[in-house]
Formats: sequence, C-alpha cells, structure tokens
Amino acid sequence: MEERPVYSTDPDFCPTCRRSPCVCGEPSQLKKRQPEPLRLSFVRGQKGSGVTRVERLVMHPTLKEQWLSRLKKRLGCGGVIKEGALEFQGDHRDFLESELRAQGYQVKRVGG
Repeated sequence: MEERPVYSTDPDFCPTCRRSPCVCGEPSQLKKRQPEPLRLSFVRGQKGSGVTRVERLVMHPTLKEQWLSRLKKRLGCGGVIKEGALEFQGDHRDFLESELRAQGYQVKRVGG
C-alpha cells in the first residue's frame, strides 16, 4: 500500500502534489497533471465591463498568484483569483490563449 501524508504541518508541504518541497512548478510536472484543456471565457458584468476567466488550471495556489501577477503586468490590467479561476479585467482572450499555448497548455474557448 502506498504511503502518503494525510496531514502535514510543514509549511512547504503542497496539498496538490503531496510533496515537500512542492514540485508543482516544474514544467515536466505541469503537463502531466493537466488532465483537460483550460477553459478561456469572457463574462460581462451588469455594468457593461467584463472579465476574462481562465478556469481548470491545476496548479499550487502560490504558483497561481505568481502567474497572475506576471500576466497582470504584461497585460496592464487588474486581476484576481476567484473560485480557483484567474480573472482579468477586460477582454484579453487572444493574448491569454497565445500565452498559454506557448507554455504548453491546451486551451478551449468557451462562450462568445
């Protein structure tokens, strides 16, 4: 039977990859753990402006924060992580699709 930690107080322990230190950020590990394509959508709010959402990104939360920060700087817009999805202010589907494909992810556009 495989031994794996159920609970750990180690601050470097990653619940996603279940290792300490985390190996989620290694490129070889990212492609192995992405079972389905990322969903890229544009959602309009009630006030007319909208957000671009990147859903189903399997990644350690701190690594998601780093990606969000880097992409916000490149796009020159605001953004946040909501319900595990990256949200960017404005319509940035074209840029994000090309950027994610360059990183080796499969991307599927959802909606309009």
